[in-house]
Amino acid sequence: MTTTNFENYLTKFSEADWLAAVERLLPAIHEVDRNATQIWFRFFPLALFRFLESAEDRAKAIQKFVMQGDFELKNQIDSSHEFLYGHRHWKEVKTAIETYAESFKDETADLSKVIEDVASAVKADKSLTLGISAIGLMTLNQVGLEAFKNAKGDIEKPKGVLAKSPDQIVAERAKDDSQGIFGFLKTVNKNFTVTWDETKSNAKFPLINDEELATAAAKDQSQDWKAQDKRCWEGVIPVECRSASCGTCWVGVLGGQEKLAEVQRLERKQMKVFGYNQPDDAKPFMRLACQAKAHGNVSLVIPRWNGVFGKKVYNNVAEVELKPATTSAKKLRETVK
Repeated sequence: MTTTNFENYLTKFSEADWLAAVERLLPAIHEVDRNATQIWFRFFPLALFRFLESAEDRAKAIQKFVMQGDFELKNQIDSSHEFLYGHRHWKEVKTAIETYAESFKDETADLSKVIEDVASAVKADKSLTLGISAIGLMTLNQVGLEAFKNAKGDIEKPKGVLAKSPDQIVAERAKDDSQGIFGFLKTVNKNFTVTWDETKSNAKFPLINDEELATAAAKDQSQDWKAQDKRCWEGVIPVECRSASCGTCWVGVLGGQEKLAEVQRLERKQMKVFGYNQPDDAKPFMRLACQAKAHGNVSLVIPRWNGVFGKKVYNNVAEVELKPATTSAKKLRETVK
């Protein structure tokens, strides 16, 4: 299959190059999508895509990484970024990318500048189109221009929290549930809310102060979660072990990351083993839900897949002794040795 000049241009850049470009643009991206954009790039890592594409036996590599769920970006070109406010501009951004690709000539162009040029071509606030433009370009990079064009570009009307204005959403994420008139006197029994899908009005579960996200999620038995996602053994957040051994419970934090406990050594090490590219911040936007304790309202996005690929793709090596885990988690560890 022949590739265009623009596809060849995008192929020149490594995952580190893309993340650096996004990092440079962060100040210009509206706060409503600042975390979301960075999270998306962790959900669909270029290094993993390229590793699987170049593997002699792709199916065997996927099995070795214990990949579960839908990790193929080509299957979700129009939907992978639903958790971004900028998703509402997807059809226009997609058209702008296609137009830009057809007329592209400058193969020495700065990647950040290309993202800005695409975002500027959309008739909307640039701070709201920068993030989705970067995501659109990476999507094209992974699926190819032909598949990108063939996607319809259709989106649903925003619902839930995302139906509000950008500033209203940011303010909503910062709020905590009221603890009553004398709530400030409470040291225990405080109750908060975790929103796990901002595109839905009822995608929430309660959490008591200093409780792990996965533990709180498991208490919500309002739906048959496993029927919706076979990874969900207990609650809406997929989980197998509760000891950072399986990696199924990784989540992105859209809002309230400052209300989560600091990352401890076990979580930090294991996130590297899994390959989830957790930033080095004390309270980063990528977490393992079985380890992250919350002391306030938090807004999450749950990835549609999980795996264990850091050791092979990123050369990350485990340096901790894992706690006892479930049988499936033990098998998973044995697989990646």
